[in-house]
Amino acid sequence: MILFGGRSGEHGISVATAGGVLGAIDRSKYEVVPIGITPNGQWVIADDEPERWAITDGVAPEVPASSAEVVLPLTVGDAALRVLEPGQVPSALADVDVVFPLLHGPYGEDGTVQGLLELADARYVGSGVLASAVGMDKHFMKMVFAGHGLPIGPYAVIRPGDWPGRRDIVLQTIEPLGLPLFVKPARAGSSLGVSRVDSLDDLDAAVEEARRHDPKVIVEAGIAGREIECAVLGGRSGERPRTSLPGEIVVTDETKNGFYDYEAKYFDEAAVQLSCPADLPDHVIKEIQEIAVRTFEAIDAEGLARVDVFVTPDDQVVVNEINTMPGFTPFSMYPRMWAASGMTYPELIDELVQLALERSTGLR
Repeated sequence: MILFGGRSGEHGISVATAGGVLGAIDRSKYEVVPIGITPNGQWVIADDEPERWAITDGVAPEVPASSAEVVLPLTVGDAALRVLEPGQVPSALADVDVVFPLLHGPYGEDGTVQGLLELADARYVGSGVLASAVGMDKHFMKMVFAGHGLPIGPYAVIRPGDWPGRRDIVLQTIEPLGLPLFVKPARAGSSLGVSRVDSLDDLDAAVEEARRHDPKVIVEAGIAGREIECAVLGGRSGERPRTSLPGEIVVTDETKNGFYDYEAKYFDEAAVQLSCPADLPDHVIKEIQEIAVRTFEAIDAEGLARVDVFVTPDDQVVVNEINTMPGFTPFSMYPRMWAASGMTYPELIDELVQLALERSTGLR
């Protein structure tokens, strides 16, 4: 099952990602059942047409509602998807061996769908419930990283009851971070709701923008350095995870908000340059790869993840975040980094499915 869409603000990016996977997966090896989740949470049979789900003229696609709903099995040993239509007896759709949940953001990438699949004893691509939840919440993510001795930057957290009720106390934790600041929803991806703050006068507006996406907000100190990403792929048969060559995000002067935001990532090709492999000394590349593996292992990630770091002018590596279901279109950084490392997009899809089929169900 290729599962995509979902209720988060990243619905359209998830759908576009599914279009890429549907167009590249080996049809001689796999029978594919595309299932979409509408913005309202309805599970429906989706068209198996990759071009139908592409971003067109700057508009992201959307899973349409349907009168027929798809129901996931919730009994151990039952792999059958069923279709419910008004006034009809439920009908069988297909038996599913493995699920590829191409979902980004809350209600999909955060452990919720993973928990549903665990209840069904279903094998699926990617991290489990806890790793997905930790990887989605930047607050607890940083706490886990710090607990494992990984290098992270200074930050502060604004909890739902802190703003504006305890604003003065919150400001006391934020002001020592200096400027610029990056204000983010704690549990959103694709840079949704992220603002760069160069003056504390702009902090209120930035916090309110982040709170539109999540009542919990994280405020990070700006770090002077290059933005580097590294793709991680789970190891076979208990071996350590594998890493790609790192890639670099170069934000041009044409970027409207001065950083790698949602618009620049998906709709403004002139705003960024993507360089892979990144032009870095060998010893820095090796350090990034080792830190990426340690970051992956710190949260017990599985399958795939993209680890984002900063490399400072004196070659110090600072972990920014981990993304347990990174953008996965053929043009996204994760598959591009693997392509530069010798693994094609179809081969990468196949490897992820095989990793999911290899692992056991239940507690691991």
